[in-house]
Amino acid sequence: MRVAVVGHTEWMEFLRVPKIPAAGEIVHGEPLLDVPAGGGAVAAVQLARWAGGCDFFTVLGDDELGHRAAQGLRARGVSVHAVFRPRPQRRGLALIDAQRERTLIILGERMNPHASDALPWDRLSSTDAVYLTGGDPEALRHARRARVVVATSRIQPLLRDAAIELDALVGSANDPMEHYETGLDAKLVVRTDGARGGSFQIGDAIERYAQVPFDVTGDTYGAGDTFAAGLTHALGEGRSPREACEAAAQRATEVLDVIGPYR
Repeated sequence: MRVAVVGHTEWMEFLRVPKIPAAGEIVHGEPLLDVPAGGGAVAAVQLARWAGGCDFFTVLGDDELGHRAAQGLRARGVSVHAVFRPRPQRRGLALIDAQRERTLIILGERMNPHASDALPWDRLSSTDAVYLTGGDPEALRHARRARVVVATSRIQPLLRDAAIELDALVGSANDPMEHYETGLDAKLVVRTDGARGGSFQIGDAIERYAQVPFDVTGDTYGAGDTFAAGLTHALGEGRSPREACEAAAQRATEVLDVIGPYR
């Protein structure tokens, strides 16, 4: 199966902290690791693991971190199709507290590919499933040439501008930035709900799916992005909505016993 991601990359540094500091407080952090991540990059790496490769259309900063990000993603099996823009690479800090929850601090502008960028957009015509985290409207229309198109609900204004049909829209039921009610042409809407599983909606019908049991022994970073990648992969395989959600929920647990998003 041929898969792809169109979206963004962040260079993430992970720090262990005893707790998230209150205003004016000082806490000491222990560096854990730094990797190329962000919603687009995480999904691309996971899809590359499961499908044996993934085309990733992205934009990186033309600086040391941007080029390190490209190298790091390629080392994880991703076919990186990137434009390097003359600006700093977007980066972030993930603070991992004693409960193994992550709190994120993101620095810099999100950079997403545009249809006018010199990227091999024609490859999407022979792609089975693509996941979208960003771009410009015409880039998303390029992505619609794939057989299955899944998008994050974080980019709803962009999706409305692009006016494409989605095979699935996915987001967290608990994140206000991912709240969705109506207004997009989506065959399937999936709302994740952490340990409670989540729901999927087709038309006016809403059904629940169960989360598989899990323990967080690493941290929670990347679990949602891994779920979205798992949903994209399963729908690309032709699974039913329930089967796809259950498979994605299982995939999401794969990153909970490691620090960061990758095994």
